[in-house]
Amino acid sequence: MLFGPKSRLPLLILVIAGLCTLCSSADFKIRLPKGNKLTPVQQLNREGVKALEKHRQDKAKQLFYKAYLLDPDDPFTLNNLGYISELEGDADRALRYYELSSQSHSQAVIDEASRPALKGRPLAEAFESLQAPELQANKANVRAISLLGKGRITEAESILKQSLSENPRNPFTMNNLGYVMESEGDLQSALRYYSSAAAIHSSDQILVAPNPKWRGKAISDVAGENARAVNKQIAQGEDLEAQVARLNLRGVVALNHNDPQAARSFFEQAFKLDPTNAFSLNNMGYITEMSGDRESAETYYQDARSAANSNQKVTFASRREAEGRRMGDVAGSNQVDVDSAIEARREQRIRQGGPIELKRRDNSVVHEPETKQEPPLGVEQPTLPQPSLPDRTTAPQAPDVPQLNQSEPPPPQ
Repeated sequence: MLFGPKSRLPLLILVIAGLCTLCSSADFKIRLPKGNKLTPVQQLNREGVKALEKHRQDKAKQLFYKAYLLDPDDPFTLNNLGYISELEGDADRALRYYELSSQSHSQAVIDEASRPALKGRPLAEAFESLQAPELQANKANVRAISLLGKGRITEAESILKQSLSENPRNPFTMNNLGYVMESEGDLQSALRYYSSAAAIHSSDQILVAPNPKWRGKAISDVAGENARAVNKQIAQGEDLEAQVARLNLRGVVALNHNDPQAARSFFEQAFKLDPTNAFSLNNMGYITEMSGDRESAETYYQDARSAANSNQKVTFASRREAEGRRMGDVAGSNQVDVDSAIEARREQRIRQGGPIELKRRDNSVVHEPETKQEPPLGVEQPTLPQPSLPDRTTAPQAPDVPQLNQSEPPPPQ
């Protein structure tokens, strides 16, 4: 992240102190100092400004630090030390000084400044003027540089995109976003941002940048060089290893942007290109675990641990604690977590009781056909008597019924 002299925070020096009305009674008197005699802190700041005008940066830094030791809360000294930190390319330190300086509620008046329009204005009013779009973009770039130095790429991207929406023609923000996109593996977006910054044709020089080689060069010249380098990389293509690494990187970035569908797509592409790559295997395990398939995730993690490149270190991850560790160790930790989750689920089902159900991967229940249970071996089954069936070859005999003789009279009714 970088910015030019036209957008820098102003270098200020305090000469006149503001006054507050403290009259609470008629007897109260205030002795006003005669003349405009400088305090030691003010004198050191003024000498530091003159040293910078003569390009004696080390001398100016020494004077500003002396002023800081005398009064560590002086807003002008803090601002000047922030400016020195900018010149040295230390964005993190510059940001801290500027934030401390802007917290002051001093009514002091500015005697000299790198922006002539601020001369003679109260300090508080000067800091309010820093809300101008170009100066806000400058602060955003400094903050983004600080985050990049800590490896917090996603946060830096968010700040830069917000700044670009407010000041869409700032070449420094465009170039810095190109750098972020390139770091995240999105070469097409990087090329677009670099080209846009080059098209501004700004000659403002770079003071602070993630690449020290950029310092002192015109911003649009640097952006043009970056655009040509990325365009050449796209035209030449990538070997298999580079393609897999970039796809895995883009998948991790998608996870950091809360886009698991895009992450799955990138991870699956990487796995298809090289199913033996430890990073691809681990990432497939992670995305599979997120979908609820812990058994498959366990297999992916196990394969990642034994992959040929499992000794390589993780440089960028969705979890900061994984960065810098061996890929095999990370996969091993993931496998342990999955095993624990599977065991915890098994114990929960045991406590719940009920019949054990066999389920498919889509969570549908498998209904097994009923089978006749065979008796255990070695147990003799009792012989039951077979029921006798009637002999259907002979007609059944009629029951004994008394016959009536036709010669005999019928019985009385």
